Amino acid sequence: MWILASILVGIIIGIIMPFSLPLAWAKYASVSFLAGLDSVLGAIRAHMEGKYNFTVFSTGFITNALLAALLTYVGDRLGVDLYLAAIVTFGVRIFQNLAIIRRDILEAREKSRAR
Repeated sequence: MWILASILVGIIIGIIMPFSLPLAWAKYASVSFLAGLDSVLGAIRAHMEGKYNFTVFSTGFITNALLAALLTYVGDRLGVDLYLAAIVTFGVRIFQNLAIIRRDILEAREKSRAR
């Protein structure tokens, strides 16, 4: 529950405090956002499955963000769009986690209605 509250607080702060990034950082920001969203959805999924571990979440969050930023940086230096690999990977994982979370919520509702 505190995860959802933290997300809500972050969204509210983002709306209240206008902030713009330089265009050169757009790739880094988008890949970092996807890495963070992937980690958060993975944590929600793990919590629903009773497997949540804060250490796994926090190290995964940092590692995903750093790897995504590193891929983007190396790609920029080589003149290759390596950040697209991170976007595709995180995008697939986000949709998979969201589908599992949705399925778990629907199954829980069906079980509660059957009682």
